[in-house]
Amino acid sequence: MVDSQSTPARQRPSIVSISSYLLFLFLALQVISLIITLSTFGKTRDALREAYAGSATDGEQVADVFAVIGIGGSIVLLLLAVVLGVLALFNNQGRNGARITTWIVGGIMVCCVGGGLLSNAAGGFNTGGGTSDGPSPEEIQRRLEEALPSWVTPVSLLLGVLSLIALITALVLLALPKANPFFRKPTAGWEPPTPGASYPGPQAPGQPGYPQASGEPGYPSSGEPSYPPPAARPDDTPPTDRPGSTPPSTS
Repeated sequence: MVDSQSTPARQRPSIVSISSYLLFLFLALQVISLIITLSTFGKTRDALREAYAGSATDGEQVADVFAVIGIGGSIVLLLLAVVLGVLALFNNQGRNGARITTWIVGGIMVCCVGGGLLSNAAGGFNTGGGTSDGPSPEEIQRRLEEALPSWVTPVSLLLGVLSLIALITALVLLALPKANPFFRKPTAGWEPPTPGASYPGPQAPGQPGYPQASGEPGYPSSGEPSYPPPAARPDDTPPTDRPGSTPPSTS
């Protein structure tokens, strides 16, 4: 018999808890990054308009393209980070499907965040300038640095590096062998019956039987059953050997 109440709860390894905390940290970093992007969007658009003012390229169109790429990309990263935060809650419950999904979504996020860092390190902002009728990428980058506060670029770079480190570490912790037993389905154990408890089924010889229901006659424990003698019939002649039963003599 299996008693679900006596089954011990699985102990969550510390590496699983740390992994969930890192995923929550990654989510918080993405929220901060989106706030910075939204707060500096207006100054970025003004810098792009000034950079393309004397060229044939429409600066307003360039600003709109930047809005789609910059704001839209940040929102997508935030939504994926929210998915990772929800998966972290299920990972704390030991659900292996959530762990596998975390690896898939986390791998996509590593590529996105890592690609953004490499792009910034390679050339910074690039809107397709450098043509004969448009400003060079260096000119665009210079105008952006002048328009934006000095702390935006280093803080954005720091947030990207911390996000990448936190995400990779969380995925590695979930893949360690120490976390595997926590994500396996618990096996139901067998518990011996409680002494004194009765269970339905045939009784072995020598064991006490079932108690009888109230109102039903029981069987005697020992001795032969006694029955009353049969009643005398009217035409039966009394025996002659009984005292006082001899008829008087007729002689």
